Amino acid sequence: MDIVEKIFNAGVVGAGGAGFPTHIKAKSKVEFLLVNGAECEPLIHKDYELMVNFAPQILAGVDIMLKQTSATKSFFGVKAKNVKAIESIQKNISNSKIEIHTLGDFYPAGDEYELVYATTKRLIPPHGLPLDVGCVVNNVETFFNINNAINDIPVTEKIVCVTGAVKNPSTFFVPIGTSFKDLIEFVGGTTIQDFGIFVSGILMGKLTFDVNDVVTKTTAGLIILPKDHYLIKRMIRPIHDMNRIGKSACDQCSYCTEFCPRYLLGYDVQPHKVMRSLAFTTTGKEVWNQYAALCCSCGLCSLYSCPEDLYPREACDQGKVFMKQEKLRYEQKKPPKVHPMKEGRRVPTSLLIKKLDLIDYDVHSPFIKEVPKPKQVKILLKQHAGAPAKSIVNVGDFVNKGDLIAIVEKDQLGANIHASITGNITEMNNDYIIISSQS
Repeated sequence: MDIVEKIFNAGVVGAGGAGFPTHIKAKSKVEFLLVNGAECEPLIHKDYELMVNFAPQILAGVDIMLKQTSATKSFFGVKAKNVKAIESIQKNISNSKIEIHTLGDFYPAGDEYELVYATTKRLIPPHGLPLDVGCVVNNVETFFNINNAINDIPVTEKIVCVTGAVKNPSTFFVPIGTSFKDLIEFVGGTTIQDFGIFVSGILMGKLTFDVNDVVTKTTAGLIILPKDHYLIKRMIRPIHDMNRIGKSACDQCSYCTEFCPRYLLGYDVQPHKVMRSLAFTTTGKEVWNQYAALCCSCGLCSLYSCPEDLYPREACDQGKVFMKQEKLRYEQKKPPKVHPMKEGRRVPTSLLIKKLDLIDYDVHSPFIKEVPKPKQVKILLKQHAGAPAKSIVNVGDFVNKGDLIAIVEKDQLGANIHASITGNITEMNNDYIIISSQS
């Protein structure tokens, strides 16, 4: 069985958030293999803990992909401040093709467009992929899972960081499908009564109040904040109100554009122009929304740059939907050229944390070996880019941890899914499978 097939069988997907099926990337032949250990979302530290505690497994995965992709060089991107992670990686490197590339502590250092430029000085074409410039990029946890896959260990667990207003901020492995309620109980509960949950990050994650939501293959962690926190009050404002306020208050200062990471890399992303679309009802949207087409939704424009606390990121998200609905595609006329002020306009993570009133929650969340043992898991059938997996089990079936329970056809984009605990299938439909433990 070859490497691609093993990765496919194990259900490995991008663990950094996008969930792109890794076996597709493993088919590529490239010049550079990039290891993304930047972890730029404030407060989330799961990649750091993985690098400190599991560097040999990560590097084994890198070795496998170096051979598979025929890459001549691998750059391991990690922030210079993460000294222990760098030391752990450095002492375990045995392949001369692997080189550590230290990054500054800024946001969004982990964006793949940023990482490709930082390590290779190559600019991905607008609407393009790292593959277009001879690169494959994977998160450190993905390489960890690749190594497991070669040893016939499927993806059944996810390393997560649970932090914020909890009693024992921690990082640990958890069975996929575990509820947020179980995660919060595992770290001793919250320190407040009314709270919201940011899933996988403050800036690019999502906000939920449902503790019955579950961990997927792309969940980076949970950040618990008081329900009256500035960020939660911003996020729960209805989109209609966001647009109404933006329409009346945006004075076109262009700070949102001037600090946009993609704009500074040379891509024609101009949130301040997208904000103009809010003021037009029947004309103009086609003109202004095109400047959202290359936006990566990093959130800096809304949460850091705008002096009036408006919502340019949300306007860009709507603009992209509008462009798709109207079957419009914006093509940048000139090739990207890095802005001369790019280095001077980077946003330090420390300033971002201060701006977002998160200083009190910026604490260590150490790795612990204990793993939660949920009595029930709800495993979603779509945890990845592409088509949902199709169940191959029935209600009442007994499954062991690691058993294949849902598959995707080999000619489709998707990933296999495995049982994360041992037990019986107690409920299922086209969206999920519930397994209940007998213990």
